[in-house]
Amino acid sequence: MFTVRRLGITGALARTLTNTNCIESMISIARRTTGRVTRWKDGSMKKRWIAAGMLEAERSFRRVRGFKNMDKLVEALHRRLSPVSDTAPEYDQ
Repeated sequence: MFTVRRLGITGALARTLTNTNCIESMISIARRTTGRVTRWKDGSMKKRWIAAGMLEAERSFRRVRGFKNMDKLVEALHRRLSPVSDTAPEYDQ
């Protein structure tokens, strides 16, 4: 949430990405799905059931509000992640 603000994203996209409701909803649905299991065999079984819960939650996902400004987010991420170099490219080793 703080990263979105630090990147300078505003508007509907910022409101969507700084909100945790969608994550909490997915966790709740996954918890409800895995709550039906009474005996866990091993870790891989638990992973399969959690994945099944997430696929169940996927049905209730909505379009990201402000998705038309996603290019601004990508640009901001590229600016933030690409290192700024003071040396000319021909001197890079």
